[in-house]
Amino acid sequence: MPNNNLTERYVAAMNRIAKWRQPFCSWQLGSRLKGDPECDAVRDHREATILQRVELTAVTKLLIDKGVFTMEEFQKGMIDECALLEQDYQKKFPGMQATDIGIQYDQRAAETMKNWKP
Repeated sequence: MPNNNLTERYVAAMNRIAKWRQPFCSWQLGSRLKGDPECDAVRDHREATILQRVELTAVTKLLIDKGVFTMEEFQKGMIDECALLEQDYQKKFPGMQATDIGIQYDQRAAETMKNWKP
């Protein structure tokens, strides 16, 4: 059975990286309120794509490195991949950072979003 602390870290890392669905949706469609059908669909798709990327990268790395792995090894790999992807997203969207409650914006975000649809 997985370590409870590891499971909590795994769930937190997955929830945090999934917060990037909103900037991707806004980047594609412009700012929209939650409940807008088109935005909700894109946000759902982006979340699935983000999580699949993390899962595939982690599984592939573990399969290559270990050949066989446990659930705890899988969760650790996912946490690591979430951290790496978080860094990539911060580079792609300067001024934005995922937190446990959503995306945090600083002054650089205005420049990042200046040509996004309203």
